Amino acid sequence: EIQAAQGAVDLNALARKLGIERSALDGMVQFWVRKGRLKMDDDAPAAPDSCSSAGVCGHTCPGPAACPFVMALPRTYSLQPPKSR
Repeated sequence: EIQAAQGAVDLNALARKLGIERSALDGMVQFWVRKGRLKMDDDAPAAPDSCSSAGVCGHTCPGPAACPFVMALPRTYSLQPPKSR
């Protein structure tokens, strides 16, 4: 299913499609990451270290961990091309 996909795969949808628990799928994905067949994409922008005082919260900003305006993006994985010998 991951190989047949033409882009990012939603792991929740994939777990439903395969009829398995999401936690089991997470373990399977991590297995293939460790084996080098999948790689975690790291093109998602990181959360800011601090908010600008010119931002919505101003000087009362709670920081990125507690900010209601910062959203964590889902992790995505890509197939790693086979290594040539």
